[in-house]
This record gives sequence, C-alpha cells and structure tokens, in this order.
Amino acid sequence: MAGGGRFLRALLRLPTLAVLGAALAPWPAVAQTTDAWPSRPIRFILPFPPGGGTDILGRIIAERLSASLGQPVVTENRGGAGGNVGAEAAARSAPDGYTIVLVAPSLAISKSLYSKLGYDAVKDFAPVSLVATVPNVMVTHPSVPAATLAEFIRLAKTKPGEMNFGSGGSGTSNHLAGELFNIVAGVKLVHVPYKGVNLAMNDVLSGQIHLVVIGVPAAAPHIKAGKLRALALVAQQRAAALPEVPTVAEAGLPNFEVTTWYGILAPAGTPKAIVMRLNAELVKGMHAPDLKERLAAMATEPATSTPEEFADYIKREIAKWGEVVREAGLKAD
Repeated sequence: MAGGGRFLRALLRLPTLAVLGAALAPWPAVAQTTDAWPSRPIRFILPFPPGGGTDILGRIIAERLSASLGQPVVTENRGGAGGNVGAEAAARSAPDGYTIVLVAPSLAISKSLYSKLGYDAVKDFAPVSLVATVPNVMVTHPSVPAATLAEFIRLAKTKPGEMNFGSGGSGTSNHLAGELFNIVAGVKLVHVPYKGVNLAMNDVLSGQIHLVVIGVPAAAPHIKAGKLRALALVAQQRAAALPEVPTVAEAGLPNFEVTTWYGILAPAGTPKAIVMRLNAELVKGMHAPDLKERLAAMATEPATSTPEEFADYIKREIAKWGEVVREAGLKAD
C-alpha cells in the first residue's frame, strides 16, 4: 500500500501502552487536597449506551469511588456519535470536581476522523488516570481456509478486495483496527460497517464476513465453543482468558497492537488537588484484590497512571490513529 513504509516508520516511533507499566503500582498518598471536596454527589458521564461492557466497568468504578470519597458518584449515560456526545457534555461542564467522564480509544480517533467536534480532546480536559485495558482478538469463521494469522494474510493477498472485515460502525476502534491491519499486513480487506459490534459478531459467527477485531470478553465464549477461530491476540501479551492464542507478534506480525483502554478525565481547569485526590482513589481502588478479581472475570486488566502519563498516552493515541485515518483516507463528516 502506498505510504505504508512511511506509516510503519512513524508508528514505530510511538511508545506503546507498556510505557505506563511503572504506574501500575499505587500512587503515593496525596497530602494536599481541597478540604471541602467532595461535599455533594459527583456526576460520572458514561458516553456509551447502558448495558455494554463499558457501562458495566463505569458502574463498578462509580461504586468504588462512592465508597472511598464518601459521596455518591452517579453514573449518567450520554451515548451517541461514537462517544462524542458524552465527551462534549463533560468538556462543557464546570471545572469544579463534580463532573468526570469515562473515555475510550474513540476519544483519540475522533480527533482526526471528525473535522468538526464540539470539544478538543487535549485542551478541554484534565486527565485523571488510565483505569483499565481490554485485549482484542482477531477472529474468523472456522470455514475460512486459514488456521493461522500467517495463512489468513496469504489468503487475503491472493484475493485483494474480495475478503472483508466487520466493525461496529465507521470510525469505531474495531474499524480503525481493521484499517491498521490492512496497512501493516499489506492486504486489502473491505470494511463492512454495522450498527454495533454485536451485529458484526453475529455475521462472522454465521460466516457472512471474514474477520472481526473484537474484545476478548465478547469473543472468548464463541472461541472456546469452536464457533469462531482465533487468529491472534492484538496485544503485547497473551490473555489469561485465551492462553493458547498467540499474540500478533508471535504470529509473525509485529507493530500491530490495538488495546481497548479506558480512562477518566475531568473538565480542563479542575483544581490540581482534586485531580490528584481522584487519581489516588482510582489507583488504590483499581488495584484492590476484590476489584481485580471482578475485572478478571470480564477479561479486563486494571491499568492506572499518573495524570501526566495519561495525558501523554492520549497524545500518542491521537498521533497513532491520526496516521491510520490519513493513510486509509477516512472521514466521518
């Protein structure tokens, strides 16, 4: 693909999620904070519809923060436009520590995908912490004549434009993951967008489409039942839920990592003392043994950071997905 070499060189210059590894240990206790905060309930915006994995994660975090802060942390689902509706609502809220928002890779993707957004992903927020990550897996139907990732790539190269991949819609993280796969693997899979990744999953289960990059929690039961074939984990390490599935690097395709991450932001201008108190409570809560056990059941890993590290990570994600958007010639508006 034209420009692929330049793209790969640019991508290799971007640090991965591993740079946050040092932040997985609990952050030191914060000595100074706003004495009167919090004195009332905190609004926690979840920019996705209720019922999904993101919603469940958000409610678990809200429950833990409510207990540690001594005030209710009330979740508010504000879905729409790939998370942009909720993100904009948070960006426009008062920077008083009483509004926070759970964000995902869509925050970084939208920066390049949309020419008109009601917020700036960098300037309009005060990063608090990364909170969790979910590994993704490449799955295909068992009828596809490719038992490994290398075989799938060879098959796709013999049928340029004839094979496809599904996603939860244009601009979603699994859409961009498929486009990144096209670039890195040098193949030409056609994008098939759906109104939700569950619909894409249904069609790969029935053999109507060839590939989906999806979170391990959604795919693992079907893989274990033999209804889907796992080609590779799109991550740096193998997943405990699918220990037999190799990573993409092990399968012969380095430089292809797509981790679904979640983090918490506050509106820009939120007092530093409040941000640091929130960070301390999140780091403590996310690494509590009982919460780690609950997350493990969802194939989700706690992954916290300092506010500064999370800010840098968001910028790197924006740069990474901006390269993919430009290379693939994508635009949502």
